[in-house]
Amino acid sequence: MSEKKNSGSDRVRLMADLLRSGATLTDLSCPICASPIFRLKSGELWCAQCQKKVVVVREEEEAREIEALSTLSQVETTLLMKIWEINEKLKIEDDLEEVQHLSSMMSTLLDNLEKIRRIRKQKGMRDEI
Repeated sequence: MSEKKNSGSDRVRLMADLLRSGATLTDLSCPICASPIFRLKSGELWCAQCQKKVVVVREEEEAREIEALSTLSQVETTLLMKIWEINEKLKIEDDLEEVQHLSSMMSTLLDNLEKIRRIRKQKGMRDEI
């Protein structure tokens, strides 16, 4: 029971910190946890409970577009992790056939990363790195 009480007081403390830092309380609530949404000084909407940015969409098509761009960001992160993993394997690999195989995989991943970044650029998104 005290754990629930602490999480509630932690949430209130987070919200108070947001207000002290200049955020304003909006009339919106988080679609995930139903907590109040704050507008940060930067203009971004923020859920103190989820500790995430909130995006408000007015049309279903706009929601699909945001979901697609979010998915592209996740794919980009995955590709970067895999490129790093292959690079680490390449550093220690002595077998030339395996080096060739890893290099081929690296090339494919880099091509896909380039495609993702091209799409993101067309959509006006910034690179993650």
